[in-house]
Amino acid sequence: MMREDEAAYRAPPSLQQIWRRIVEQVWRVEHAFERSRTANRAVDDTRVRIFGVLTLFALGFIFLSVKAGAVALFSHAEGDGVEATAPVEQRADLTDRNGMLLALDVPHYGVYVDSRDLWDVSEARNGLVDVLPNIQRARLDKVLTAGKRELLINGLTADQRDRVHDLGLPGVTFEEEARRSYPLGQQAAHIIGYADPSGKGLAGAERGLDGVIRDAAGGNGAIATSIDLRVQGALESELHRAMTDFSAVNAMGVVTNINTGEVLALASLPDFDPNNRGASDPANLVNHTGASVYEMGSTFKMFTFAMALDSHSADLNMVVDASHPLHLGPRIIHDFDATNKQMTMEDVFLVSSNIGTARIALKAGKDNMYKYFKSFGLFDPAKIELAESTRPIVPRDWSESTVASVSFGANISVSPLSVAQAMGGIFNGGNMVPLTIRKHPSGDHVDGRQVISPETSLTMLGLMRQNVLRGTGSKADAPGLRVGGKTGSAEKPEKGGYARNKLVTSFAAIFPTDGPVGTPRYLVLVMLDEPKPNATTYGFQTAGWNAAPTAGRVIDRIAPFVGVQRAKASMEASRVAAAPVHEEQTGAPH
Repeated sequence: MMREDEAAYRAPPSLQQIWRRIVEQVWRVEHAFERSRTANRAVDDTRVRIFGVLTLFALGFIFLSVKAGAVALFSHAEGDGVEATAPVEQRADLTDRNGMLLALDVPHYGVYVDSRDLWDVSEARNGLVDVLPNIQRARLDKVLTAGKRELLINGLTADQRDRVHDLGLPGVTFEEEARRSYPLGQQAAHIIGYADPSGKGLAGAERGLDGVIRDAAGGNGAIATSIDLRVQGALESELHRAMTDFSAVNAMGVVTNINTGEVLALASLPDFDPNNRGASDPANLVNHTGASVYEMGSTFKMFTFAMALDSHSADLNMVVDASHPLHLGPRIIHDFDATNKQMTMEDVFLVSSNIGTARIALKAGKDNMYKYFKSFGLFDPAKIELAESTRPIVPRDWSESTVASVSFGANISVSPLSVAQAMGGIFNGGNMVPLTIRKHPSGDHVDGRQVISPETSLTMLGLMRQNVLRGTGSKADAPGLRVGGKTGSAEKPEKGGYARNKLVTSFAAIFPTDGPVGTPRYLVLVMLDEPKPNATTYGFQTAGWNAAPTAGRVIDRIAPFVGVQRAKASMEASRVAAAPVHEEQTGAPH
């Protein structure tokens, strides 16, 4: 069995033991010098001294080199260095369809502090607070007393880095890091989205196209989105105006090319600045155009009419009895602006009769309604790259009462994006194509599903046009642009029923409505959440007085950007009423 003195002999020597041995060797050399002098060997004495000094320097140099290497290689692993930070993913630039910059990586800097090297903590604190006034004081105090190297703050610009550098503080160093920058600020914020500091897309196109953006970063390429900043600017401007004029809680809008599914503009107000989203109200970060669902009201009637016409259960000349309320068990459906007469199917659309629309849906039957509405994509999230595209709230029980309610946009809640996608499939010749935020190459063919016949599609275009000329959408007409559209005014659901004075108003527009199948056409959908009446609306708060004129102004501004020419003959033939026919308000059963 090994004795304790043997175990101690074989154990690695401590630093104290090593130092004692070095001292002993130094004294041994010194004694050798003394013996040399005694023997009158001065030359040997000098040579020995030089050799000894060189040996000491060599040993010291080797010791320092080994120690420095050990610190560099192993200090992080032992937890005595910088806190680990995730590598920053590089991202390609994002542009609009015309090459205008939407998002890019800009060099920023992280500030690191090793508190062990600081001479004066108080001086360091005061200096950093002076040049970085927005720095978190609690974080600063923690880093200055951590006893190791830690990240203090990241995301500094070159100018801010220089100001910190000029303080001349020991232990303060910098590391370059990529950081996403959004030169447009709040414009197009919800469709562009944002990425986190590590380079991961979190919202909007930054998230929806995350893999594509990161893959393209190495080749210094740019990803072209479908957005047209000119169209985006016009949409946002008019939504801001409407939100102010009518004191709305939120305003939403989307513009698409219905033949390709490309989203040219998308807005949700209030918005935020992706460069500083932490300063915004969290509610403003929600993209209501895709991530929120609403009962759309009479806008849904265009889907009911398309279903009835395409299934041949009705035609525009069919007479519909709206002379008295519709009784469905305990439920009674009224018209808010009752005409109390029999009407053609076309007139039902133009005066937006709830009674007439419900009768048309019931005649078509629940099987037809379910089949067509599902094919229109109204039971699923809109097919688009955006993660914010949410699932609708669809009724489970398809009784006669449900069929009647859904026919005029009650008892079903969908996102504005879902409505935009479904409209595209109805008015582009019946070809349901998914929405996209990627720019399609010019002339690229887009595959889709045929959901209604081209003949039904053209009939619906004519009906939408007549509604702007003679019906509830008259205030949306833009001279010479052959606008068609449908209004919707839905009471907001609340606990125990519906809020009679809180409406969600919408106008769904298509232009131009003339021309054969395949003609380039564009959709403009505008929605206002809880608009209030003002002096210009004579006390009305329905869509014909707020959402419709907003959509008309958007169309008037964007037509040159999308290449739609004004037709003089159409301008002369327009017969727009001074005030819109009052559309039906949907909500609580009556």
